[in-house]
Amino acid sequence: MDVMGEKATLFESGRFAQSSGTESARDELVDMGEAAEETRLALAAQSGDAEAASVLGAMLLRRGELDAAEPHLRAATAAGDRAAANNLGVLLHQRGYPEEAAGWWRIAAVAGSAAAAHALGRYHRERGDEPAAEYWLRQSAEQGHVLGAYALADLLEHRGDAGAEYWLRSAAERGHREAAYRLARALDRAAGHGEEWPGEANGPDNGVAEAEQWYRQAAARGHRKAALQLGAILERRGELKEAGRWYLTSAKDGEPRAACALGFLLRDAGDTESAAVWWLRAAQEGDGNAANALGALHAERGETQTAERWYRAALDAGDDNGAYNLGLLCAEQGRTAQAEQWYRRAAYAGHREAANALAILLLQGGDTTGAEPWFSKAAEAGSVDAAFNLGILYAGRGEERMALRWYERAAAAGHAEAALQVGIARLREGDEREAERHLRCAAGGGSAEGAYRLATLLDARRPPEPAHELGEIVHEKTECEEWYERAATQGHRRAQVRVGMLAAARGDVVEAARWYRTAAEAGSRNGAFNLGLLLAREGSEPEAAVWWARAADAGHGRAALRLALVYARRGELAEGQRWADRAVELGPAEVAERAGRLRDALREELSA
Repeated sequence: MDVMGEKATLFESGRFAQSSGTESARDELVDMGEAAEETRLALAAQSGDAEAASVLGAMLLRRGELDAAEPHLRAATAAGDRAAANNLGVLLHQRGYPEEAAGWWRIAAVAGSAAAAHALGRYHRERGDEPAAEYWLRQSAEQGHVLGAYALADLLEHRGDAGAEYWLRSAAERGHREAAYRLARALDRAAGHGEEWPGEANGPDNGVAEAEQWYRQAAARGHRKAALQLGAILERRGELKEAGRWYLTSAKDGEPRAACALGFLLRDAGDTESAAVWWLRAAQEGDGNAANALGALHAERGETQTAERWYRAALDAGDDNGAYNLGLLCAEQGRTAQAEQWYRRAAYAGHREAANALAILLLQGGDTTGAEPWFSKAAEAGSVDAAFNLGILYAGRGEERMALRWYERAAAAGHAEAALQVGIARLREGDEREAERHLRCAAGGGSAEGAYRLATLLDARRPPEPAHELGEIVHEKTECEEWYERAATQGHRRAQVRVGMLAAARGDVVEAARWYRTAAEAGSRNGAFNLGLLLAREGSEPEAAVWWARAADAGHGRAALRLALVYARRGELAEGQRWADRAVELGPAEVAERAGRLRDALREELSA
């Protein structure tokens, strides 16, 4: 409740650190001054000065000296001092006489005391009389009383009244930090969900900017939750240094979520030791997210027992991620039964990724029937991976339509491999436009196969280009070649061969050889064959033969035919015949035909 009387000095507010010496001497002077003032007021009150009695009573009430304050307040109230009537109500309320207190508040409120009207409104609301509470709180608020405005806003917001924002804003503008915080939260929520205040039109962008201003005002006044929210806004915007300062302010004021967030900032900056300190502080105050972070940190270090202890602490704090992480830990250790147990616990609590992990575990154990409902539950809850896995499950059964449905759902959420599957399906249907759109999503999301298939689609549309002599370099690259290169750099062997072919077509022998060699060393038989061709054209037939042998051993018919010709020219007819036989076996048809003629000729030569 409000106490009318003198305002505290800056030193009394505790906002300035004081050292011994000059400051101590100054404190003594302040105390002496207060004692002298109190003596002066007491003498004036004894002589019948109602105002002095009122001020003296307020001073004693503020110090908690209720017995000494009461006679002065009653004397001033009897003389018609409304501030004394309000403070007498406060005193009686503190003594445990709320009804009598309300009587004095009513007298003061009728006389125009905004503070008393606020106190009376609070009294009626505590007793469930909302109409009376609203009447007196509105009286207080309309007189400019900040606490009255805030209490009225709280009452109206509780009822869903459109006027709540006006009074919340009024209190915030007068410096009420909780009002500023609640106004910011409301604006934040409205902007985040595309909603508006009842009866108002706050655009989402304006709402976010205004919310930040109110968070900043509340945080500057020491509101730890406002400092946390302000830090989160700044972090999302990439202003990490300032975000860290507000997280630190909030964390030092005892907000565990801020300590946890500060830990993540420090971890991302590479300072895991400091991060662990803040996570520990937050976890000890019951923050499950911080406990999970500590568990993950110890798991990365191989300290599995400590990691498990923190995951259990997160679970005890009500964070279902603790059960999920325990499942992951057990799965990594090969403790499948325990992993399933923890996954189930988290999944039953609604943890979608735990449901997906449980389904995968069941599927690995051959329980397809048991896996499907968990995939479905996770996918319906928004797990993109689960939607993709359902697509794989249905595709494995030959239910292409259902598979495509789930692939499309996962692709719409940005799953690159799902977009690839949709793109392939659209290609089969002949819908190149949709196929290209999905393949671009897959390629942009990091799918090497998606980049390769997009490149082949674009490549097929290209008009033929004039041939270039080897060594004549043409620097211009088409979009399809850029996608081939992206897939090639991600290790896609067919793309590597294709990039080599395009480089050779441009006359860039060095680049072509580099990509052919990369593909060949990764096991591509086409890469080995093309590298052999390139080396042979450059006059390095012995090295070319080595790569053709590797390609032929991997089943490349043309490479086997090339080897047969090489050995025939060298006069090694038996070896040539052996490779010709191999080429006949491998094909394709035109290669088999040529190899057959060569083999017959070599056989005749050997039998002659």
